[in-house]
Formats: sequence, structure tokens, C-alpha cells
Amino acid sequence: GGFLQKRRLGSTEHKGPVLNLIHGADGEDGTMASLFSFFGIPFIGPRTDASVLSFDKRMTKWFAKGRGINTVAYEGLHSARMRQTKVPMPCIIKPSRLGSSIGVSVVKHENELDYALDVAFEFDDSVIIEPFIAGVKEYNLAGYRGAEGIVYSIIEEPQKQEFLDFDKKYLDFSRSAEVKAAQIDAALETKLKLTFADIYEGLFEGALIRCDFFVIDGEVYLNEINPIPGSMANYLFPDFQGAVADLLENLPRAPHVRVEYRYIHSINTAKGK
Repeated sequence: GGFLQKRRLGSTEHKGPVLNLIHGADGEDGTMASLFSFFGIPFIGPRTDASVLSFDKRMTKWFAKGRGINTVAYEGLHSARMRQTKVPMPCIIKPSRLGSSIGVSVVKHENELDYALDVAFEFDDSVIIEPFIAGVKEYNLAGYRGAEGIVYSIIEEPQKQEFLDFDKKYLDFSRSAEVKAAQIDAALETKLKLTFADIYEGLFEGALIRCDFFVIDGEVYLNEINPIPGSMANYLFPDFQGAVADLLENLPRAPHVRVEYRYIHSINTAKGK
């Protein structure tokens, strides 16, 4: 499989591999992964099942729970249900299937709840509501599976204000491109890496992902999985070009399914009886 580039005097075939850089819907929800897999195009990026699980915030929490990983308590709410929540104020409301902080609001008082839900439901018919924890420690860690196992990036402690919306994440260029490793002890570094490995193994092979973690009372909590992180988290790797080359050489191969026709012949034979 591959792509054809049409020219005036014919076309040129490009057989890949492909680097999936589409952030958000289509790129991260499994659409592109399914397309590449169906046509047999090798690609760097999460496979279909990994995309589906990590793009939906509720499914991410279910997946994490199944692997024994902490997440912040939450309540799910559908647009067709009563607009009530047991989550105490302040809380944070997020569309279930969207990234980049689009449609996300911090609600400090109950009289702000309806408007925040209106905003979130503009983007998805399902939202999650979490308690807003001010001043929580947050750490970002990226990685991929290479020739020698999982390769980790540096661990970043984002220096941010109370909440980063879309504009602050993508339209504010005042942040320096240089990222320094977080000043944390060896025990916490080990916890973060082990949690990342528990998330990655058996699901995200072939992808470079970034996980955003909270640390609350010394315990690690998964906040979000970024299956196709912005800028591919290149700023977290000392040698990003080498990382991509390593990942490219170790892409998972689809299992070969042997096609046998004896069952079809048996069915056809049985039909003739």
C-alpha cells in the first residue's frame, strides 16, 4: 500500500512509512490508523485500539483503572441528562473526546455551571467533570519502544499558571524552546517511568506518546494520554531525530493470518447434502 502523487506526465508512488502528525480528531481517534492499517501502509503513530482508548477521556480512565493506575475521581455527564453534578466546586469540565483544552472550563461557583456545560456540549455530547485541584504538581513524560525497550524523554515540570486554555497552549510563543529536566528525586522518577511503562506496554507500540501526570500526596495519577503529542514532544528528547529513526526501525508488524479455505469447502459440501 501507499500513496500516489499525480503529476502532469504520470504519477509517483510513495510507499511510506508515514508519520501521523494529525493532532485531534481523525488523527488521534483511530480514523487515520485504521486507514493506514487497511491499506498496509507502515506508519509511526498509535494503532486503532490505542487511539480509541486514549482519545476518549472516559475510556482512558477505564483503561487506567484496569491497569491499576490512579486517576482523579470524575463524573460523566451526557447532554441529554439532567445538569446536576455531585463534584464539589471548584471543578473542571472537559469534553470527553477533544484535546488542546478546547471547550474546557474551570467552574468556581455553581451559577457558572450551566454556561460551562453549554460551552463543552458545543464540542461533544459527553463531558467529564473533575474536582479542580489548585497547585497540584504536574509532570510530562514522553517515550516510545525502540530497539532496547522503552526509551524515555526527560521529565518536564510545566511552569504554568492556574489553567492553560487553547490560546495559551498554542498561540503564546513567549515560552523558551529550551526545556530543562524536572528537579525530582530518584524515587519519583522511577514511579513516573514505571507508570508510563504500564500504560505503554501492549498497546502503544509503534507510537511516540506523552503522558501527563499529577503527583498528589506522593502518589502518581494519570491526567491524560497524548497519543500524538503537539510537536511530537520533540523538545523533550535530546536527540529527536535519532529517536524517530530508532522508532522507525522497530515498528510493530501486523500478524500474518493464514487464509484457509477448507472450512468454506466444508460449508459448501454440507449445503449440498
